[in-house]
Amino acid sequence: MSVAEVISVAEDLRPVLIAKGITKSFPGVLALDNVDFDVRAGEVTALLGENGAGKSTLIKMMAGFYAPDRGEITVDGVALSPDPSSAHRVGVATIHQDAHLVPAMSVAENIMLGRWPTRYGWLNKRLQKERAARALARVAPHLNPSTPAGRLSSADQQLVEIARAISEDSKVLIMDEPTTSLSPPEIDRLFNVVEDLKSKGMSIVFVSHWLEEVFRIADRVTVLRDGRLIGTRPISELDHDKVIRMMVGREVRDTILTKRPVGDVVLKVSKLTRENVLENISFEVRAGEIVGMAGLVGAGRSELAAAIFGIDPYDSGSVEIGGIAIPPNDPKAAIEAGVGLVPEDRRQQALVGLMSVKSNVTLSLLDRISRFGFLSMAKEQAIADREIRALAVKTPSSKTRVSTLSGGNQQKVVLARWLARKPKLLILDEPTKGIDVGAKSEISELILRLAEGGMAILLISSELPEILTLTDRVLVMRSGRISASLPKERATAETIMSFATTG
Repeated sequence: MSVAEVISVAEDLRPVLIAKGITKSFPGVLALDNVDFDVRAGEVTALLGENGAGKSTLIKMMAGFYAPDRGEITVDGVALSPDPSSAHRVGVATIHQDAHLVPAMSVAENIMLGRWPTRYGWLNKRLQKERAARALARVAPHLNPSTPAGRLSSADQQLVEIARAISEDSKVLIMDEPTTSLSPPEIDRLFNVVEDLKSKGMSIVFVSHWLEEVFRIADRVTVLRDGRLIGTRPISELDHDKVIRMMVGREVRDTILTKRPVGDVVLKVSKLTRENVLENISFEVRAGEIVGMAGLVGAGRSELAAAIFGIDPYDSGSVEIGGIAIPPNDPKAAIEAGVGLVPEDRRQQALVGLMSVKSNVTLSLLDRISRFGFLSMAKEQAIADREIRALAVKTPSSKTRVSTLSGGNQQKVVLARWLARKPKLLILDEPTKGIDVGAKSEISELILRLAEGGMAILLISSELPEILTLTDRVLVMRSGRISASLPKERATAETIMSFATTG
């Protein structure tokens, strides 16, 4: 290697963002404790840890939303102030799990948001489109700068946010769970963009609960646990098990599906149809049985769950619980019949973020803990305490605002709400989406315990290993219909994907 090449490599590996001795506390919680972290030019650094490990707090500090109690963050030697505009000025851009675009504005307007070019005090739309098009050419040449952002897919919205970062000449790109709502081809396209940005010297922080993605895209891994730095290692020195041990501090045992008695039919769906959404769907779930529902995004799985639970209407067909028909479009009737639903988007569809953990746990029990319109505070507290203990929800108090909990603990709160009602049927729509490996293992074990106790479970998941590990039988959906019903012995990743794409 020549002297010039050695200098070039050294330059490529220089730290761009350095966080030194970062400590941050919130009331009752030490979120970060003397954490060191750095991001190098032309490198992808994966930031990992269980929910509650401190990743989100560190991300928000790098993005300028929080000030550290102690320590300092610098970008190319310039101190970062606790102000998002400061982060943008020094070259830090953040892509959040949910796209932060203005739906009614065009792609070009979103890319140049806050930096719209003007001439004589008037917006120069021609120059705005030109600058946006140059940024799009690097990551999403297929997009039209004039298209309203609200019409884009989740994947294209993320690409627009990356284009915005490029247009700002960002040095550091933070990607927080960027693949959560993407299909496999969209993930491939995103990762190609990441590789291209890396080759051009951008520093990338990649946060994901999917370790397969980490091993595919990362150069180094930094792990936090309980607000402390566990270590930073090159990806070449790690494997799946080593990363998990760093994250959770223990071995996470594999969930093993056990043989259990299967009882009478609990859920019977007959010829359920909704125009352009669901087509002639029929199946059953028995007591003690875990039936998996697989398929690609948009196959109709969540829409089917919503129809069974009574959130969405349907044109024809029927839903029975224990042999008794449930009236369509009537969630109250479904709940009273013994149906619980854990929806895909817990923050938007299940939790009331401004309310306490206690209030969220007991939301489905108001009819049982009130009399003559008055709530029994003692009953509410007793039920909340019982369920918090049963599901090992990590919270400073039952009175803590639920929005402050980690994703895994928020999911446990949603589960606790329905388990407090002791349902006959529990519909789980992506129950481990966006939660860490430790919480995922706990929830998987809980699902098996519920089935062993005789509960009927309909498990909807896009994660094939989860479907293959936890379910007794797999239904595959494609284009609003069931394309296959596979017994355990016939269900393989290849068979499921075949029926999901061509069945």
